[in-house]
Amino acid sequence: MNIETLHIGMKVRHPQYGVGVVRSLTEQTAEIVFEDAPRTIAPASSDLQPADATATVSELEMPLANLIRDTAHAVVEALGLEQKDVLVEGLAARWQRGTLVMQSADSSLQPKEVPLETFFHKIVMIRNNLRVLEQKVNASDKLSDADKFDLQQYITRCYGSLTTFNILFKNKDDQFRTGR
Repeated sequence: MNIETLHIGMKVRHPQYGVGVVRSLTEQTAEIVFEDAPRTIAPASSDLQPADATATVSELEMPLANLIRDTAHAVVEALGLEQKDVLVEGLAARWQRGTLVMQSADSSLQPKEVPLETFFHKIVMIRNNLRVLEQKVNASDKLSDADKFDLQQYITRCYGSLTTFNILFKNKDDQFRTGR
C-alpha cells in the first residue's frame, strides 16, 4: 500500500497484526494502533490493506459508506425529491403542505418557493443544535462560570430571534423560548 493513500483515522488491515487505526504519518511510515499495541509500519513494504470499503473519486479517498450516504443526500436535495405528501410531525396542521414564498423587492427577480416542511425541518435542526450546544456549555468543565454565563446569553438571544417561527409548531412545548 502506498503511504499517500493513508490518512489519519483510516482503518487498515495488516496480515500479522490484524485491524488497526492510523494515528500519524511520516514520509515513509505510519503509526498504527492495533489491538495489541501501537506499531510503526512502512506501508510500501508491508501487505497493508484498507479495512473498510473505500472509493476514490478525483483523488478523494473516503469510506465508501460515507461517500454513498453523502451523495444520496445531495442528489435527493438537489432534485427536490423529498416526499411531498408526508405529514411532518410537529408542524402545525394549518401549515402542512404549505409553501414559504420569498419575493424580492426587485420585480424582475423570480420569487423563491420552499416547501414549509423543508423550512420547518431546518428550523427544528437549528433548535436541536442549540439545545445540544447549551448542554455542552453547561456540562463543560473547561469553561469558567462567567464564560458559561456569557455563552448562555448568546444562546438565549438565538432562541429569542427564532421565536418568530413559533407559529409553525403544533405543540407549545416545542417552541423557542427566551427564558430557558
